[in-house]
Amino acid sequence: MPTTYLLARDHLQQAAAILRGSDSRSRQLLNIVERTISLIDDIPLPAPDHQDNVLDFAAFRARSAHHH
Repeated sequence: MPTTYLLARDHLQQAAAILRGSDSRSRQLLNIVERTISLIDDIPLPAPDHQDNVLDFAAFRARSAHHH
């Protein structure tokens, strides 16, 4: 998961810990924060560029040609 999502999730978890009070506004905010944490947890991870460790030599040559 990207570090920005992890950081956002961490901040929301800290806010949720603060909001564990008994008044109704705190409970409503806690509910919103916990639902947001859940949504962040449900974000699918991006597929890696390469599924294996096989090098595509044609793609490598094409990239190398642009750098010279």
